[in-house]
Amino acid sequence: MRLRIQTPLIFALLALAVWQVIVMAADVPEYLLPAPSVILGTVDRTLAVQLAVTFVEALAGFLIAGVLAFGCAVMFVRFSTLEQGLFPIAIAVKTTPIVAVAPLLVIWLGTGWWSKIVAVILICFFPVLVNAVKGLKAADAEYRELFQTLGASRAQEFRKLRIPYCLPYLFSALKISSSLAIVGAIVGEFVGATQGLGYLIMVSSAHLETATLFAAIAAAALAGITMFYVIGWAEERVIFWHGGNMD
Repeated sequence: MRLRIQTPLIFALLALAVWQVIVMAADVPEYLLPAPSVILGTVDRTLAVQLAVTFVEALAGFLIAGVLAFGCAVMFVRFSTLEQGLFPIAIAVKTTPIVAVAPLLVIWLGTGWWSKIVAVILICFFPVLVNAVKGLKAADAEYRELFQTLGASRAQEFRKLRIPYCLPYLFSALKISSSLAIVGAIVGEFVGATQGLGYLIMVSSAHLETATLFAAIAAAALAGITMFYVIGWAEERVIFWHGGNMD
């Protein structure tokens, strides 16, 4: 685990060092490409507050989307008519750009937290739904027949057979959605917000504060990486018995 953390950290530090040297050697103007040292100098309490706002929005939407998507997946597997009728709607929601939907969310829900949370839900819902449905159907037919032979109820089959089979698929989707959650929150903040990383990026861009802009982008990337690795850590402990990797 330590090696897996150290390797990308070393590569990131090397990339920053090369960036610093190139900017200094070429004397690149700060408004075009600030050096990492200049970007680091802009990190302050304001950035931390804006990061916290975006992270809370992303986390709330991510958790709600995960619960809703898994619940819908269970219903789809249980009732095939629901899957046939509602799955195309889920595809339509997924294929609609979140940038196009975000202004409607601001009109309907205002510029507060909920318009951003719903944007996150919309962008995170579909990957979890698709993988959860696939995972719940992944149990081998002979195992299902064995459960039926033993007189297991449908609830027991779901709890002891289908859900364990589904977990690798589910965690794979959650890791994808964890990164998308930050994107959804920031897109929502672009359209209408008074706080958050998306708001900070818009203001910094308007005032040509490129160093602050880079700091906000780096903070968003750090939030996405953190969520991804937390899900990965949980996956290793929840499905420690699963030797394969669904990614």
